[in-house]
Amino acid sequence: MPTATALPTAPPLLAVEELVCSYGARRAVDGASFGIRRGEIFGLLGPNGAGKTTTLCCLAGLRRGFEGRITIDGRPFAPARSGSDRARLGSVPQELALYAELTARENLRFFGRMSGLDGAVLDAAVARGLALAGLADRADDRVESFSGGMKRRLNLAAGDLHEPDLLLLDEPTAGVDPQSRNHVFEALEGLRRDGRTLLYTTHYMEEAERLCDRLAILDAGRIVAQGTREEIAQGAGMPGADLEQVFLRLTGRRLRDEP
Repeated sequence: MPTATALPTAPPLLAVEELVCSYGARRAVDGASFGIRRGEIFGLLGPNGAGKTTTLCCLAGLRRGFEGRITIDGRPFAPARSGSDRARLGSVPQELALYAELTARENLRFFGRMSGLDGAVLDAAVARGLALAGLADRADDRVESFSGGMKRRLNLAAGDLHEPDLLLLDEPTAGVDPQSRNHVFEALEGLRRDGRTLLYTTHYMEEAERLCDRLAILDAGRIVAQGTREEIAQGAGMPGADLEQVFLRLTGRRLRDEP
């Protein structure tokens, strides 16, 4: 896991305060507050149904009617209403957002144009995306011919084409082979080295330990701990424990099967 000392103390790029989002009578997110610093990978962990995806949907402008305050660079942030706010985000959803009948290159060109890119800027973004996905040699093959891991890597590249200020990733390695998973890790570590900021949701503890500079653990819609891995372990009364042990202490061992 990266060392926390590598990151300077600075005001957060994104600040979330007392976020509340409900589905009917059920509160999926219940007063969550956290901040993401520029240039870090911030992990949002939680068991199934903890509210991770709903939190991302609120940040991405895909949910309306939630309560709380979201700011970016200290200013109110409302991507559901503001195109300029929306342009500051990139999104890599849990469900693949690709067109199977198009080639990898055609997919990236389409999503790049949707993000306002054209001409030489679009060409450069597509080339960068193909390299990020490790698919330069399959650029003109249809996505329907790709393995699950290849599609996941292309999904990542599509979300990052316009080099957003904040890239939201919702379990981007779900169901992929070890080689593709490692490629995704290396790609995200490369983005961080370039100064990019990422919000990463997962319930795989080894992913969080490898990638995330700081973490928040979400359970039943509430953040039960946040900080570096060492800070969270200390706060849980388990100094030196691995993240999985701490996670189980904080969220319990009850099975969380979703319908």
